[in-house]
This record gives sequence, structure tokens and C-alpha cells, in this order.
Amino acid sequence: MNNFSVTIFLRIILLTATTIAGVWVWDKLGILPGLALIVLMGIQIYGMYYYINRVNRKLTLFLESIRYEDFSIRFSADNKLGKSFQALNHQFNEVLEAFRQTRAEKEANLKYIDTIVQHISIGVLSFDSEGRIELINPAAFRLLGIYRLRNIAELKNAHPGLSELLLQIHSGNKILYRTRQEQQLSIHAATVRLQGRLVKLLSIQNIHAELQEKELEAWQNLTKILRHEIMNSVTPIVSLISTMQDIVEQDILPETQQQEAITDLQEALQTIKSRSKGIMNFVNAYRDYTTLPKPQFTNVNIKELVTSVSNLLQPEMKQAGIYFHHQVESSSTEIHADVAQLQMVLINLIKNAMDALEQSQQPAIRVSVTLNNNSQVSIEITDNGPGIDTDAMDKIFIPFYTTKKKGSGIGLSLSQQIIQLHGGQLKVSNTNNNGTTFHILLPVV
Repeated sequence: MNNFSVTIFLRIILLTATTIAGVWVWDKLGILPGLALIVLMGIQIYGMYYYINRVNRKLTLFLESIRYEDFSIRFSADNKLGKSFQALNHQFNEVLEAFRQTRAEKEANLKYIDTIVQHISIGVLSFDSEGRIELINPAAFRLLGIYRLRNIAELKNAHPGLSELLLQIHSGNKILYRTRQEQQLSIHAATVRLQGRLVKLLSIQNIHAELQEKELEAWQNLTKILRHEIMNSVTPIVSLISTMQDIVEQDILPETQQQEAITDLQEALQTIKSRSKGIMNFVNAYRDYTTLPKPQFTNVNIKELVTSVSNLLQPEMKQAGIYFHHQVESSSTEIHADVAQLQMVLINLIKNAMDALEQSQQPAIRVSVTLNNNSQVSIEITDNGPGIDTDAMDKIFIPFYTTKKKGSGIGLSLSQQIIQLHGGQLKVSNTNNNGTTFHILLPVV
């Protein structure tokens, strides 16, 4: 018999003896001694009740600890009451330890997932049916160009029409949204149910670079095909014309009396030959666009790069009467780049600005280098020329497109290709007071 059973048995015997003694004392000694023993009996009955209900109290405490997730409680105080209490305490402690381990694993997993969400470059955003934001990570703030968002409706000022699109997009669907900063955002939606509530989860990616890369690849492939086909067609024409010229000069000219007709024929053949060679030279001029070598990256001081290009072009601008000024915000900022290719881009953009200032009264070019909030170097080349037409603005980076009389249409598209290979962006905009600004965005080392 364990201690618990023995204790209960002894308490019953004691209570029985007290009851018998109380009856005898009441009968022999009177009421007052009898009342004293009755009080003693009450105390013994309460003690037995408390002793027997210890298990119920233990179970209540155990269930409350689970309800309120307080797993720090340990059951061991009444192990001395016998093996049954020891076994019960052991099981209670094992269950609480299992709950404690489960909660620790859950918290660790949530912390891990939260760390991933906070550090990934993909924007993550969730909101309920009323548009209240429940989760948003730094990448989403950065892609949307905002610093705070409590309700999806607050996007109206920064991104007109976006809040309506996000509220209407269905689970599993994807939309493309173009921001005011010319970013192409790919937004994918999913819907989950949390505690009876529908929550919409969005992933946001900036695919501007990918779209530019695909566009560049398409133009390169088209250029290769055109070059191949044109060269295959023009080369035999040039060869045939040379043969025809030899036939005219050696076989026909000595025997004919129509000298004027032969002269016209020779001039026609020479014109065709000249234009054909011009086409071949034109096509070969675009070989660089499809065979641009991979950048040889080194750490480049941005101030030294801009200064070297400025010193190279300043005499030419001074001779043309163009005011030139360059300013670099930080003299120690470095980028990972190919010096020769970036110099080519800057020279091309500055020369384009010089060409745009031919008819300006007080021509000026300004180059400024700043650091923006996205850890990027921003290089801006601004002129005070007539600006770019709206129609031309969307076509200016298309290969072969040019607004110059003597332009080849390859400089800007080649410059954009170089900047993309450096992981950056090349954009253009008209300034408020006429003129044009080219923006180069490059990642900082």
C-alpha cells in the first residue's frame, strides 16, 4: 500500500476515533468538551477533503498553465505521497515540457521566417478585407518608394490606381504596374484564411532590369539576323557590279559607238556599287552592338572617373562656348565597374548634350554625382537645350533610332547595354526649364 492509501486509512481511523470520543465526551462530560471534539472533527474532515482534492487542484493548475501558456510550472511538491503522485507529477511535467519544446520550435520558426521576410529583396505585403496592413517588409517599402503604410488606400498619392488594382486582384493572378520612377513591378497575389479572416498576400518584384535584358537580347538577335541577311544579299551584288564594270570597260566599250549610253551605264553601276558598299559599312558599324565584350570589373573611384572624362572633353566644350560644371558629392565613393566602358558611356552622353546645344544662346552642361537612399550612385548629365520630343522619348534607346541628321542610332542603345551589364539603369527625362537630363544609376561597392 502506498503512502497516499496509508495516509487516507489513518485519517479515517483517526476521524472514527474522534467521533466515538466526541459522543462519549458529550454524554459523560457535557456540552462544552463535546463541542471542542466536534470542532476537531470538522478540522479533520476539512483536512481529509483538502488532502483528497489535491489531485483536482493539481489538474486545475495543469490545465490553467496550458491555457495561459505558462510552462514554467513544475509538479514535484507531493512526490512523497507515494508512487501514484510521483507518476502523475512526472506525466504532468513531461506534457508541459513537450508544450514548452513545441512553443520554442514555433517561436524559432516564426523568427526564422520573419528574418527571411525582412531580408529578401522581394517585397512582401499582406492586408485584410478592409485594406488594413498586417505585414510589410523593407523591400516592399523600397520598391513602392514609401516609408510607412497602414492601409492600402494610402498608396493613392504615391501610386495612383495601384490600391484599386491590389484590392481587385484575385488569388493566383499576376499584374504588371509601372511606377512614376519607370520601374516595372510584377505583383503576384495569394489569399489565405487566418482564424476565419481572409488575408491577401502579395509579392512584389521589380522586373525592370529583366525586361530591359530581354528587350536588349531581342534587339541583338534581330540585329544579328538583319546583318546576316543584308550581308548575304549585298556582298554578291557588289561582286556582280564589279564584274559588270569589267565587262563594260573591256568588252562593250571598245566596240560600241554609243559612248554617252555607256557613260551613263558606268555611272549607274558605280552608284550602285558605292551604295552597296555603304550598306555593308553601315551594317558592319553595328557589330559592336552585338559583340560588346564583358566588362572587366575593378573598384573605380567615381570622382576620379568623372574628373578624367571632364578634363578630356573640357577643351572641346570651351572652344564651342559651352559652360561646363561637374560636382561629386563624395570623393571616396567607389563602384565596381569597367573603367573604359563607363568612360565611353559618359563621353557619349556628354557629346550628345553638346550636339543638343548647337542652337542654344547660353549653352551649359552640368554633371552631378550623388548617393541616393538605395545605396546607388546617381550620375546626372543635364543640358539646357531644347529637350526631347515626347514621341522620341520612348524610342531614344531603340537601336538605329536617332534624331540627328548624321547619327547612327547606336550610341544610346550601346550605352544602355553597358550600364545594364554593370547592374545599373540608364534613364532620360526632360527638365522643367527645357533641356534634358540623363540619369545613370549604379550600385555602390
